[in-house]
Amino acid sequence: MSDGLTCRQPALRDMEAASNVFRTAFDAQLPWLAGLHKPEEDRGFWSGYLFSNCAIWGAERQGNLIGVIAFHQGWVDQLYILPHMQGRGIGSRLLDIAKANHVRLNLWTFQKNAGARFFYESQGFEVVRETDGADNEEQEPDILYSWRRCA
Repeated sequence: MSDGLTCRQPALRDMEAASNVFRTAFDAQLPWLAGLHKPEEDRGFWSGYLFSNCAIWGAERQGNLIGVIAFHQGWVDQLYILPHMQGRGIGSRLLDIAKANHVRLNLWTFQKNAGARFFYESQGFEVVRETDGADNEEQEPDILYSWRRCA
């Protein structure tokens, strides 16, 4: 691509870099939840559960992973872009990969994550329901979003 951005499916050996993108972006957007998991737990989650159960795509620039998405069976499990690279269309490109593979997508985000909420709504996702967070690990109020491809 002309902007030097490439998207590819990362290998198992790339999961440490993917978990680093996740942790960096998560902590920047949700600093009150930073430290909930140790880096080795993040790496295990990405190289174990996500790598085995999801399609994972990464966005790279100059050989460096700067964004990741993990999705499966109509759900976006993870979508994170390094903070200094946000607002450049990278999340849209990764989300478009998931949209191309599904007629409907659902995802959760936290109510306090205004940036993510704005992004998902700008991408055509609609609020399905809001919760008090009692059912998530972080005990943080969240929102279920849904998107459906137009016929």
